[in-house]
Amino acid sequence: MKRRILTSILLFMSAASKIKFGTDGWRGIIADDFTFSNVCKVTRAIAAYLETAYSKDRPVLIAYDTRFLADVFSRTAAEVLADLGWTVKIADRDCPTPVIAYNAEHLNSAGALMFTASHNPAPYCGIKYIPDYAGPATPEITDTIVANIDSASDEPPTGDRDSQISTFDPKPAYLQFLYQRLDIDRIRSAKLNVKYDALFSTSRGYLDEVLEYCGCQVESFHTHRDVLFGGGMPEPKGEQLTELVDAVTKDKADLGLTTDGDSDRFGVVDEKGNVLTPNTILLLLARHLTKNKGKTGAIVRTVATTHLLDNYAASNGLELFETAVGFKYVGAKMRETDVLIGGEESGGLSVIGHIPEKDGILADMLVAEAIAFEGKPLSQLVEEAIAEAGGPLYNKRLDLHLTEGHKQAVLETYKKETPSKVAGIGVKEVGRKDGVKLYLEEGSWVLLRPSGTEPLVRVYIETDSTQKQQQIAEFMEKEIQKLAPLSGK
Repeated sequence: MKRRILTSILLFMSAASKIKFGTDGWRGIIADDFTFSNVCKVTRAIAAYLETAYSKDRPVLIAYDTRFLADVFSRTAAEVLADLGWTVKIADRDCPTPVIAYNAEHLNSAGALMFTASHNPAPYCGIKYIPDYAGPATPEITDTIVANIDSASDEPPTGDRDSQISTFDPKPAYLQFLYQRLDIDRIRSAKLNVKYDALFSTSRGYLDEVLEYCGCQVESFHTHRDVLFGGGMPEPKGEQLTELVDAVTKDKADLGLTTDGDSDRFGVVDEKGNVLTPNTILLLLARHLTKNKGKTGAIVRTVATTHLLDNYAASNGLELFETAVGFKYVGAKMRETDVLIGGEESGGLSVIGHIPEKDGILADMLVAEAIAFEGKPLSQLVEEAIAEAGGPLYNKRLDLHLTEGHKQAVLETYKKETPSKVAGIGVKEVGRKDGVKLYLEEGSWVLLRPSGTEPLVRVYIETDSTQKQQQIAEFMEKEIQKLAPLSGK
């Protein structure tokens, strides 16, 4: 076992310096590996793919989030593309990912480059390519781009091609499309009191405007650009949302809403101040779409997402598809068949009739719409949805910090030497769709998979009691520590 780990470390180290695309593009630390020269290199690698897929009479769109230098990196990429003969349209301000994704299709483009590191800390930036179908690039596309990187030049652009670069406002077309997905009159009639925390993200000027258009009373926080995100992270999780929770409970609001940095992930607080998990929102909105809006179609979830969705699908005669982690797999299924709702436990979803890209703005508004339809507090709607799906089930995620080499080695070990028991519970089945998923005899499951962007092994657990959840978590952490030392947080 130790020899296997050492071999895996050496193999990983040989590739560690290469630009690597994770589940949602390439991310790196600004001024470390995310540099202007590497941006030029990756942009040329994307352009080499574009040459094989599109004609140059179609523009390439570029957008960016609120991070340090993201707008300047975007301009550099635009100049590289213009040097190569492409017409480029850059968003006129920082822009949500779902907004530029929609415009990639709406404007019949050759796709879009989005400069974002999503929910990652402030020192990170990233770049993802969004094809003209308005969803994440599939592995076939990203594999081609990665294969182009080694031969791509990292030299700065040299030509004067300003005439081929222009700015545009992607907002009006997106909002018109979004309003067609919502029952605006129903939301207006509810006169909801909503607190909105922008978390210094790209959703400011979007989500708050939509809420106000839909007749909500809105109080907003953190609606300016701050490249340090107020010293926190642009991630809609509990530790980042204390101000939002306080505002909801103090003013007895109907709900609190937020998004992550590029607005493709949602965050929801109920009227009691509970920060609801993405798993809960996925179930709630699956129920809302079928019960209140009469929609149907398959439910698609990633391998790390709650099986309450399986229960709901089964009880309502809906197909259920499981994919690898990464919305690109969910989006691909949305392009293949009618999908009622597709999502992931990390906070991304899309629905039938929408683009095959996760959209935090849409998700937040659908929660408001669900309250408006039923006229009940959000906490009650959640309780009803969980009960109908045979819950509750309890979820936990461990983020175990390892070296990159140990991260890969631990997963290889589990793939080859699967345990027969976890915390004394027998393993009845093993899934290898993404990482290693252990299905336990009494219905619980455990998933081990490496992070695509960080030196972490993630351990996901779902079970029917908090006590059992803790026992499984302690067991898994001890077992992994036996294989490789944790590097600290």
